Amino acid sequence: MSTSPENSSFTLLCVDDEANILSSLRRLFRPHGYTVLVAGGGTEGLEILDREHVDLIISDMRMPGMDGATFLAEARQRHPDAVRLLLTGYADMESTIAAINAGQIARYISKPWNDQDVVLTVREALERKALEREKTRLEKLTLAQNEELKALNASLEEKVEARTSELKLAHEKLKQNFLTSIRVFSNLIELREGVISGHSRRVADLARKIALKLNFPAPEAQDVMLAGLLHDVGKIGLPDELLSKPVSHMSGDELGLLRKHPVTGQAALMGLENLRKAGTFIRGHHERWDGQGYPDRLSGLAIPYGARVLAVANDFDALQIGTLSPRKLKQDEAVAFIQQNRGKRYCPQVVDALVDVLGATETISSASNELNPSSLKPGMVLARDLVTRDGVMLLAADFVLDESLIRQLRELEASEGNRLSIAIRPERRPS
Repeated sequence: MSTSPENSSFTLLCVDDEANILSSLRRLFRPHGYTVLVAGGGTEGLEILDREHVDLIISDMRMPGMDGATFLAEARQRHPDAVRLLLTGYADMESTIAAINAGQIARYISKPWNDQDVVLTVREALERKALEREKTRLEKLTLAQNEELKALNASLEEKVEARTSELKLAHEKLKQNFLTSIRVFSNLIELREGVISGHSRRVADLARKIALKLNFPAPEAQDVMLAGLLHDVGKIGLPDELLSKPVSHMSGDELGLLRKHPVTGQAALMGLENLRKAGTFIRGHHERWDGQGYPDRLSGLAIPYGARVLAVANDFDALQIGTLSPRKLKQDEAVAFIQQNRGKRYCPQVVDALVDVLGATETISSASNELNPSSLKPGMVLARDLVTRDGVMLLAADFVLDESLIRQLRELEASEGNRLSIAIRPERRPS
């Protein structure tokens, strides 16, 4: 989701006792897609605030009756969420300081103003407001999901004594649904990102295989996989043009903005206890073995093991889709880059495990069977994620098929008129 003001419905309130100033502000902002309300004084401005939702207020300082400092202070009491800007043509620092203290204005603008500077000031203020709005939405979503999981777990625990075997089956299904939900959420994050669509899914799958090759305990290998699916969640608020630009082509300011996403990603998952370990791996997946990474400049064994695995899996895929290097590398070129940086950027053990996994993956891929829905049977296991032509994931790898899912896949194939090809692990087929 983009948080730029042009893609959101923002309302501005301009307050000034000079009609020509209000007309100029209306002409200045309307081409940018804002709804512009005007008031000829503080009293009229407060009346508008009582009946309209306003995101940003621009008020003149010197007005008859109620001056800008008084108006903005009252506006703050009534609508604290609205961004407040002060417009003044006087070199009256005492009044300006009073407005800053009483109305907590974000910034003051001097008359006569530069149109481009004013538009940029408003744009930046609303971008911050949009990010705060998105942060609030995600926090509410995280809290709601956490409560749902707690309620469901409590309900399952009440049935342990009476239906132990049924509970075990339900618990396994819950785990599978949780993982599928995370995969779907990861897929939704990438829908707007074009070239990197599917990146998180591939990173998660490769990171899990590397973790298992390194003999990670099963729960920690799953945390690595979840971190792979959600490692870019901190990029939700970043502009589209920044996400599509190779790192090597970014300016210093753009790199600074990009490098905040590991910390933002960890913070977004903090409210979910099941994802806290994954959040730790997300925070550390841009650290380097030689200590030159970010955000904490950790080095060597101080970097969480899962983060070291995620770093290799992430960069391996990023090199091939062109987001880390100026051009897209072939797989063997990406492997060569990773090996050249063994012991510099990357943990040596993880690099060696990557090479082993890639060799094993080729063997498994050649051994899997491609079947259509009419040939499926209950108990079969997916060899890889089932993804539509549009990049939407339907089922995750290792999912065990049952009669209901097979029926739905057959109905989907018939309704869309597109032949589905489903990779099945031969060793898990029923005898």
